[in-house]
Amino acid sequence: MKTRIRNGLTGAALAVALVTASIAQAGTLTANIAFKGAGQRAVWEQTFDAFHKAHPDIDVKVSYVDEEAFKVQLPGWLTTAPPDILNWHNGERMAYYAKRGLFDDLTADWTKNNWNSMYASTKESSSYNGKQYAAPTVYYSWGMFYRKDLFDKAGISAEPKTWPEFLDACKKLKAAGITPVAVAGRDAWTLAGWFDYLDLRINGNAFHQKLMAGEVPYTDPRVKKVYTTWKDLIDNKVFIDNSLSYDLDAVQPFLFQGKAAMMLMGTFITAGFPADIKPKMGYFQFPIIDAKVPTAEDGPVEALNIPSKAKNKADAHTFLAFVETPEISAQLATGLGSLPANSKSPEPEDPISKIGFQILSQTRGGIAQFYDRDMTKEMADEGMKGMQQFVSDPTKLDEILAQLEATRKRIYKK
Repeated sequence: MKTRIRNGLTGAALAVALVTASIAQAGTLTANIAFKGAGQRAVWEQTFDAFHKAHPDIDVKVSYVDEEAFKVQLPGWLTTAPPDILNWHNGERMAYYAKRGLFDDLTADWTKNNWNSMYASTKESSSYNGKQYAAPTVYYSWGMFYRKDLFDKAGISAEPKTWPEFLDACKKLKAAGITPVAVAGRDAWTLAGWFDYLDLRINGNAFHQKLMAGEVPYTDPRVKKVYTTWKDLIDNKVFIDNSLSYDLDAVQPFLFQGKAAMMLMGTFITAGFPADIKPKMGYFQFPIIDAKVPTAEDGPVEALNIPSKAKNKADAHTFLAFVETPEISAQLATGLGSLPANSKSPEPEDPISKIGFQILSQTRGGIAQFYDRDMTKEMADEGMKGMQQFVSDPTKLDEILAQLEATRKRIYKK
């Protein structure tokens, strides 16, 4: 198989390489793949090799591009010389290009290849205006990590499944001299995880997505209820002191050293757990606040897309049909350090990943893409800045919401 590896090229050299890669002849499939680290690139190479072996008549030319450079180059590729296949994110980031006519409609692929069943939990995030523009590959779960030994020490007999059980667990931990929850507020996106889950549990994913789309005022009582529920946790000293002083790397020792018992985070973090700590860690679904609200989760989805200006769409569709299977999804997930988006894939062997996989594959209330993937970047940045202001001084809640509402009106003109 002929492949072109374009790792580490920047500027004019990268542009020339990618234009060259995008000039497809009959029987040649071109792809631009974003990757981070040797392991991610290796699993994509393995996948394209397997595809060529299954379809020896199709030549494959792949450009592997560092993830950050990929983000910068993507708009130019889509409008000038796109490849036949590329990988990207679901949610607003996908819809941004779909609404501009730069991604191909894959609805027929979803029907033909039984993706509606195998990828049911990620269909919503793959859709724009009722049509599907993405083929999901992997995602990762968000939930509550906790120290099992600290729960035992505090007399907590079971993982909390409801909000009253969670609040009772926090009370017992404080009584035992243990801070209930570590949060890295210096990284604003970690606060966004708390906003997402409180909103999903209180108001549901349908409301959450309207808010993310700028269709709901930030002064709406339902938005304020999310923040007042959050404020109760702050007032009751559920979180570590001075959380805005810690980024994710700095806050994890609170868990490792037994100073804090829980942390809301994505399953991608498990790779950094020390060997002596990992057996002590457990993971559970964010507790249910209102049983009448369909249970939704944060599960950021990675996907494959066919640019609307691609030259060889026939082979691109053949590639998607090859990749979107339980076996390939599982292989990609292992190599990418994520979970298979295909609900028919074998469950991961890692205990925490297995729980995350079960949570997401069984979710029926929808899967959100995470705060800054579900809305426009400018609004997300302002929203997360507001969260940091709120955590710094919760008494300024009304002022912060009014400020966010003014920003919403300016950005969305609604």
